[in-house]
Amino acid sequence: MVKVNGELFDYDGKTIAEIAELTGNSTDRIAVELNEEIVPKARYGEVVAKDGDVLEIVRFVGGG
Repeated sequence: MVKVNGELFDYDGKTIAEIAELTGNSTDRIAVELNEEIVPKARYGEVVAKDGDVLEIVRFVGGG
């Protein structure tokens, strides 16, 4: 199980990009932290979540 923004999901073996899609997030408008380390956007398609990992996904919102 992988914890994403405080909730557990069966995302073991999925990439950050896949997890973003599954959670309804566009990879161009998010920042991701994996186990308290920022993941560079260029690596979202290659970094794979493992059982026990903790992800925090933060969405950028525009407006004014």
